[in-house]
Amino acid sequence: MTDFSIYAVFFVGLLGGVHCLGMCGSLVGILTTQLPKEGARWPFHLAYSTGRITSYSVAGALVGAIGQAGLLMRDQVPIQHLLFALSSFMLVALGMYLAGIGHLVRRIEGVGRGLWQRIQPLTRSLFPVSTPLRAFKLGILWGWLPCGLVYSVLLTALASGHAQQGALTMLAFGLGTLPNLLLIGLFWEKVQAWVQSRPVRMTAGLLVAGFGVYGLIKVGYTFYVNGWAGACHVAA
Repeated sequence: MTDFSIYAVFFVGLLGGVHCLGMCGSLVGILTTQLPKEGARWPFHLAYSTGRITSYSVAGALVGAIGQAGLLMRDQVPIQHLLFALSSFMLVALGMYLAGIGHLVRRIEGVGRGLWQRIQPLTRSLFPVSTPLRAFKLGILWGWLPCGLVYSVLLTALASGHAQQGALTMLAFGLGTLPNLLLIGLFWEKVQAWVQSRPVRMTAGLLVAGFGVYGLIKVGYTFYVNGWAGACHVAA
């Protein structure tokens, strides 16, 4: 995993705020209404996001381990490069979706609905959210909510080919989403109109797609220089 990949997934999380508002805004709104009327709210939102990022990191470790098992085939197939190309393509699709062009990402979100239907009932026991610990547990559960943005980055974690690198990838992504979710939780009314404005969505979408295009160019250049057989033995 290159430093660029880590930086890229962090900024994808940061720029994905326009998606977070639509996808998680209502959930954070529910959390906000459940909080005690007196006292600071930020510890609850920080605890919630910490739980959410923990789930992301666990998911990254799991898919990274799967990718590591897949690399056993790399003497015959340049699987790491192909996975990286797929994740880059998904970033392009995600960028288009954020910009309001295309809906492939929405369709991909259906992949995790079966798991979410099992997890969602567990969230009911955590309401009302009266303590930061409850908010943390709620974040852990809500971290498994089907999300095309998360799934796109999970492909990068899969391509890392290592459980530790997969967890690090999703940790970086989760930290990128942190400012957005905190802002949404603390200043929902003020940030909603700005984040969903056409110029902001278009700019964020083009930047995310740009990361994907860079990844595709990188993979294409590797195959151009090394060929199919050589790419089986060249680190991504």
